[in-house]
Amino acid sequence: MNKKELIDFVQASFVPKNEHPNFKAGDTITVHYKIKEGDKERIQLFQGVVLQRTGAGLTETFTIRKVSSGIGVERIIPVNSPLIEQIVVNKRGVVRRARLFYLRQLRGKKARIKEARM
Repeated sequence: MNKKELIDFVQASFVPKNEHPNFKAGDTITVHYKIKEGDKERIQLFQGVVLQRTGAGLTETFTIRKVSSGIGVERIIPVNSPLIEQIVVNKRGVVRRARLFYLRQLRGKKARIKEARM
């Protein structure tokens, strides 16, 4: 076995994979994220537009952006993080790019993404 096969075997057998719905750049999702404060634990909801998905396998991450009180907030979250309780897809967006960094410069109605018809 070479190194790559060995790493894949260890990752597949020891690291639990979370089952989440399929989502891509342009989708609006809500992430239920566990937050520990001292000895207490609570779940915080973070709803926004997915700007990108990067990586593969266990190192895959996604960037999610929302505007809170007029200030843009972005968060990079690993897909297989044990702190993610649940991911809910609110809207499917129609975009023609894999990375939506141009949304950072847009404000108001210009920052809207067309919704996919089901």
